[in-house]
Amino acid sequence: MDTHLNFQAVPLGAAIGGPAVALGGLTLFFITEYVKDKKKKSSSFPPPPEVPGLPVIGNLLQLKEKKPHKTFKKWAETYGPIYSIKTGSNNMVVLNTSDVAKEAMVAKYSSISTRKLSNALKILTSDKSIVAVSDYNEFYKAAKRNLLTTTLGPNAQKKHGIHRDVMINNICKQLHDHVKTSSSVAVNFRKIFQSKLFGLSLKQAIGEDVESIYVEELGKTLSRQEIFKILVLDPMEGAIEVDWRDFFPYLKWIPNKSFEQKIQQMHFQRQAVMKALIEQQRKRMASGVEVNCYLDYMFSEANTFSEQQILMLLWEVIIEASDTTLVTTEWAMYELSKDQERQNRLLSEIQNVCGLNKLKEENLCQIPYLAAVFHETLRKHSPVPIVPLRYVHEDVQLGGYYIPEGTEIAINIYGCNMDQKVWDNPEEWKPERFLNGKDNTLELQKTMAFGGGKRVCAGALQAMLISCVAIGRFVQEFEWRLQDGEEENVDTLGLTTHRLHPLLTIIKPRK
Repeated sequence: MDTHLNFQAVPLGAAIGGPAVALGGLTLFFITEYVKDKKKKSSSFPPPPEVPGLPVIGNLLQLKEKKPHKTFKKWAETYGPIYSIKTGSNNMVVLNTSDVAKEAMVAKYSSISTRKLSNALKILTSDKSIVAVSDYNEFYKAAKRNLLTTTLGPNAQKKHGIHRDVMINNICKQLHDHVKTSSSVAVNFRKIFQSKLFGLSLKQAIGEDVESIYVEELGKTLSRQEIFKILVLDPMEGAIEVDWRDFFPYLKWIPNKSFEQKIQQMHFQRQAVMKALIEQQRKRMASGVEVNCYLDYMFSEANTFSEQQILMLLWEVIIEASDTTLVTTEWAMYELSKDQERQNRLLSEIQNVCGLNKLKEENLCQIPYLAAVFHETLRKHSPVPIVPLRYVHEDVQLGGYYIPEGTEIAINIYGCNMDQKVWDNPEEWKPERFLNGKDNTLELQKTMAFGGGKRVCAGALQAMLISCVAIGRFVQEFEWRLQDGEEENVDTLGLTTHRLHPLLTIIKPRK
């Protein structure tokens, strides 16, 4: 009845206007598609090869194993290094070689700089409020500048060096304690390393390694492990959650309650914990105690950001320092533990440089094999196998093909680093391939593990310092051997190269 009355109340002009607007919208759609088709035909470059798929859903069923980086590599063997696929209603071009990937990230950056986020990432990043997934705009440039000034740049890294030294010493002490009490039992490498790395990230971000905190919005006191779960583990899990509406944007009005509740709960808990941590440090600052950390700088110098942006930027420092460096170091120790010959070679080079002294950061430039171990691990086990999707916002030519506006770009780092035309026996872990006298900057670009061009990862230097010193000290102080059955334990988690199961090794102190 109400509907009938409302319909009668609509003026004649509006009643006519509705269909007219709809007709106009359809006309605009067809005109747009016509123009796109004309552009494509008029271009001197052909479109990329297409991977055959099904109507409506495209290639989604072929990606159901949730290891897209490996599927993309297999397709490259058939369709070439650059090809297009359909993920529902979305057009995506996949890049699988270093040359075309660098062309996209550097030479054609101005046309391919906009980030394309999943619904999960939109929520978990507060709609691009962190450096890693922000578009290249004024927010990105200001936030990255502050991050380099206070935390990740060369000068900032020197100031935070004391924290890294303490962290490595504490890990080594804990490993020695394990041997004294349980020498025949395999050590859970991740449990020890991850905890200390989290402590370092907290010190850099907020100035304090927190053991527990009362969170008013949750109504309870959280332990350090619970804080870690809410700030790091849960968001990492949530980031790879798939919402079917990502592939069919025209159906975004249909609710997906189970997905929304899960991600919103992660977001709410993360917000609550970060607010509690920040408020605790506000009290410290109000008492006149200053600390060299990101939070103090953001509240005293970076007054162009909102409270929510500051919260997210602080969280970004915590989660990124706590995860990607762990992935690289854990895989490096796995590879060295199963390869005694290369482990001994690394030990010999460290001893030649350091003698009986403990390895320090200033020794790294004198031990090329240690850098080679780091770079080869990044190549074979890149922490981010696929660069976060980018969006083509103007027609562009890429790799000799025409790529129309609106296309998604997936850069398959895994595929690039497993390219047999570039790497000899790419499935083999062989650090010697990096002993070519080039500097570390060039090697980082070669594996593209930290991106490239204007969007190169701000944390590359810190990751290298932490991982290289950790690997060197662990080999310097202990013999490493895999627990029986551990060599085949190489499954990874979801869309990442994060080991599904923690590394378990038998360690023995060096004499």
